[in-house]
Amino acid sequence: MRPVDAAPRHGIARVISKLGVCSRTQAQALVRAGRVRLNGRIVSDPETPALAGRDRISIDDADIGAAQRIYLALNKPRGFVTTASDERGRRTVYELLGKSPDGAEVLPWVAPVGRLDQASEGLLLFSNDSEWAARLTAPESHVDKTYHVQIDARVDVALLAALRAGSVVDGEDLRAKSVREIRAGEKNSWLEIVLDEGRNRQIRRLLDAFGISVLRLIRVAVGAVELGTLAKGQWRFLTSEEVAALRSSARSAT
Repeated sequence: MRPVDAAPRHGIARVISKLGVCSRTQAQALVRAGRVRLNGRIVSDPETPALAGRDRISIDDADIGAAQRIYLALNKPRGFVTTASDERGRRTVYELLGKSPDGAEVLPWVAPVGRLDQASEGLLLFSNDSEWAARLTAPESHVDKTYHVQIDARVDVALLAALRAGSVVDGEDLRAKSVREIRAGEKNSWLEIVLDEGRNRQIRRLLDAFGISVLRLIRVAVGAVELGTLAKGQWRFLTSEEVAALRSSARSAT
């Protein structure tokens, strides 16, 4: 029986990923290519047990430790998919992350924290801190996400109430935490919609249940982090205060 205070071992590919060095898929490929050593011995099985902080892990004979934690915000343009590569040849958000805003520094590996679909735009977070990211995206975290949504209809009090009440779509109970109109045109309106859960295409599916189409969908905030004046296609590092605020929001909501 393992002692109660003994740290658990995980597959070496998972350990490398948790250290923030690269994605788990990339780590698996490195192991299978014979480029990873565990305590001086080449391993070829990504599930070989390893313990971060105790076992010596090296890639191409260079010892690795926990990578510097990176937290950043991207203003995702419409038309980009939230994935590292796309089998259909579509442009991915990683094309926008090659260098720092001044064009000098190449970023280490980071993963998206949540997603935005191809037609959506706005604030998308990235990090190589997998524990921080998992806490933010856990279903029980209920971190607020704020969207500005242009729709092809004029709204009234009854429609706003119906959107707040929600609708069952494909067996899922879809609803918004809050909805308000922020701007109106002759034939369309802009809504501010706040969600505290992350169901697939939730806003589009909810509005479609009421016969309403989305013309534009922009995420403008995640918790206390706002899109602000960040230019489309550009990114910035989060401040330490923003990182801590998101961590606190996820913790207090669980």
